[in-house]
Amino acid sequence: MKVARGWTQAILLAGALVFSAVSVSAGGQAKAAAMDVGGITSQPIGHYEFCKRYPGDCAIRSSNVKPVALTDATFGLIARVNQTVNRSVEPVSDNDLYGRQEWWAYPSEGGQRGDCEDFALQKRRVLMQRGISSANLLMTVVRKPDGEGHAVLTVRTDHGDYILDNLNDQVLAWEQTGYRFLKRQAENHSGRWNSIRGGSTSPLVGAVRSTTN
Repeated sequence: MKVARGWTQAILLAGALVFSAVSVSAGGQAKAAAMDVGGITSQPIGHYEFCKRYPGDCAIRSSNVKPVALTDATFGLIARVNQTVNRSVEPVSDNDLYGRQEWWAYPSEGGQRGDCEDFALQKRRVLMQRGISSANLLMTVVRKPDGEGHAVLTVRTDHGDYILDNLNDQVLAWEQTGYRFLKRQAENHSGRWNSIRGGSTSPLVGAVRSTTN
């Protein structure tokens, strides 16, 4: 399914309005480290089923895996997209939306509703449309401090790895999130996954923003 161009433009316009009074720059961010990535590991079941429906999204091979340069403009873009998608998509669990424990989808499948991985998939798609390589936009599975599985988007930059999260409008260095990082998409193949050293068995994912946040 292709996202409507108008909806993508609406996201970016809304983001520009949200950030019109806020100065967002890479210079104000602490330099992050790069994650310690291991070898090929199992693909999350939700992503496996997503790939059967969107095979083109999972067959991108990247020969150039150089991290994106983190300029003020780039950081502003990822910050706007993170916040705007968070505010444009209604958080709903897979059980409530699809009657399934885990179902990775673009929010447009659920009427602009979804849970954590759906937010991350939409951010990845919008940022790819804005020119950031798929090699630097990696779906990532983590474990929250409460033990719940969760999915976020990792942005690889020459200043380290940053996280776009539906539970936080702020873009953080991955070490600042408090999450345990388990696995993420491979840089050179969007249908493969790498382990993250120090992680553990991958859980099902499905965190949604609390209505009290």
